[in-house]
Amino acid sequence: MSAQNPPAAESIAEKRPRSRRKEARPSELTAAALELFVEKGFAATRLDDVAARAGVSKGTLYLYFDSKEALFKAVVEEGIVPALAAAEQRFAEYEGASAVLLRGLLLGWWQQIGGTHLGGIPKLIISESRNFPEIAQFYHDRVISRGRSLLRAALQRGIASGEFRPLDVDSCIDVIIAPLLMLVVWRYSLCICGNDIDPPRYLDTHFDILINGLLSGRTETP
Repeated sequence: MSAQNPPAAESIAEKRPRSRRKEARPSELTAAALELFVEKGFAATRLDDVAARAGVSKGTLYLYFDSKEALFKAVVEEGIVPALAAAEQRFAEYEGASAVLLRGLLLGWWQQIGGTHLGGIPKLIISESRNFPEIAQFYHDRVISRGRSLLRAALQRGIASGEFRPLDVDSCIDVIIAPLLMLVVWRYSLCICGNDIDPPRYLDTHFDILINGLLSGRTETP
């Protein structure tokens, strides 16, 4: 996926509102909300906008969600949390090399979250969390803490087996995550300036540096 023209960069003016109808499934409302949160940010998105994008009345939206905060939480629960659950399941069932496991977990995050419309949510949290501490705390508890726990377990697994050299695990987690956050922030901000980043090449470079930095020297790069 090119970093130059992410789907979220489309202008609302270029999208024709859908025909209004009386009913909508909650998943349609959260899909419309995700588009607008990514395009406009949390503060600038109005429930009227979400209803219009979904093609329903604001009253219909209120049948399912009583606030913008509730709608944001539903977006996270439906889009990001299931991907974390799948990654946890993969970890629980995996029996191979820890380097391969870690690379797979990080690549899976990019394929299911970072490289999709959902990748705009971390950028939203970074830019608006101080103004909306409730949604920031929710995101921290439901996503960040859970993701860090998974990475911690993967790193500890590799250290315990002797595949990874002993390191400060929590500091490693920060170093692992930072380049991934930089990539999603870039996709939804500075890429408009024409300085393109090729995600596959970027991720391959990150994984190469990461894995070779973790290996104990007794194993070969997978």
